[in-house]
Amino acid sequence: MLAVPGQLSVPLAATLSYTTSDPYAVTLAIRIAGLDEPVEWIFARELLAAGLKRSEGIGDVEVSPRGAGTICIRLSSPFGDASFETSAVRIASFVMRAYAMVPAGRETDHLNIDAALADLRAGGYSC
Repeated sequence: MLAVPGQLSVPLAATLSYTTSDPYAVTLAIRIAGLDEPVEWIFARELLAAGLKRSEGIGDVEVSPRGAGTICIRLSSPFGDASFETSAVRIASFVMRAYAMVPAGRETDHLNIDAALADLRAGGYSC
């Protein structure tokens, strides 16, 4: 649900995804009426996990528990702010599956540093 200040909450289609190719991050994809592609926010998997227990995050993404088994995800950008509420049980289940794929502390096992450096060099960057 998109929580709009001073208005009723609006149902919204959003999905979280996790991939071992970016083991530190989760992607929140939000479908907005009138746009062909979803708006995506990428942020730390650890932030989402910590936000299940206490308010976490500064800057663009904040995650915090609410009463009645709800999690609030607040997003900020130069274009505006949005707050989303969703089930804490669903978020906890997602986080558990992500940590089952790549346990905490094992993220570097899934990084291909050589390929990342090659991509940087191909883009004109050098170390």
